[in-house]
Amino acid sequence: MNGLLIIDKPSGMTSHDVVARLRRATGEKSIGHLGTLDPMATGVLPLLLGKFTRLAQFYGSHEKTYTGTIRFGFSTDTYDAEGAPTSDCVRSSLTLEQVRAAAVKFSGDIDQLPPPVSAKKIGGKPAYKIARSGGTPQLKPARIRVDEFAIESLDAELAAFFMRISSGGYVRSIAHELGSAVGTGAHLATLRRIGSGPFSIDRAIPLTEAESLARENRLQERMPHPRTLLPELPSVTADDQALARLRNGMQVNLPDFTQAPLVKIFEGQRELVAVGKRIAGTLFQPTIVLL
Repeated sequence: MNGLLIIDKPSGMTSHDVVARLRRATGEKSIGHLGTLDPMATGVLPLLLGKFTRLAQFYGSHEKTYTGTIRFGFSTDTYDAEGAPTSDCVRSSLTLEQVRAAAVKFSGDIDQLPPPVSAKKIGGKPAYKIARSGGTPQLKPARIRVDEFAIESLDAELAAFFMRISSGGYVRSIAHELGSAVGTGAHLATLRRIGSGPFSIDRAIPLTEAESLARENRLQERMPHPRTLLPELPSVTADDQALARLRNGMQVNLPDFTQAPLVKIFEGQRELVAVGKRIAGTLFQPTIVLL
């Protein structure tokens, strides 16, 4: 089964758990995700299946869009609701205006320290493994960009927010640092990813629905059309002679005049056969051959 699937990940599961369940449901062993989600988080989790996993190299780092809530009053060791408290619980008397004023400093280009319990690798070992074995991860700040951080409402100690953040940025860290800035401590209470680059929540399907469709051999009905994948790459249809040469790793001339460095090469309308690299003019060399 070759294709791309956008899952609406449920809370309480790792991204690897989702992959494992879909492997069982589809019988397809080659499944990989394009950007992990923390177990607590829900929302957009793009997956590549079958030979399409080889397309992962062409998906760069995308901006992520989130909604969620931040709870003021105490911080945690994971910076979210799944962690243990690291400060005394205090009663928050913050106003919406105070929280919004403090949130302003977390917009634009900022240096961010990743959470100690995270997948950030230190000497090849994830920080969370070091932390959970009693060690202290020696994390370094990373430059990230927050294009939008809007505090939408405040109900007692719970603030609802909307955020657009660059790949590699941790919403948990912003929640933690915002709590420090207002003096009450805080942690991420809920998180939902509603967008990841070209993938949006309105195209996502629940995991249970994907499993049901897989059992009925109808899962491909919910996969985006192959020509919509990697929209920045032009699509070109090759004839039988060119396809035979491509499948043997040979250069071919293709009817593409866009000057784009890479193109998607199709047999007919739906069969994505290869990605080709422009050598000169209309001469292309296959970078990967899928079918």
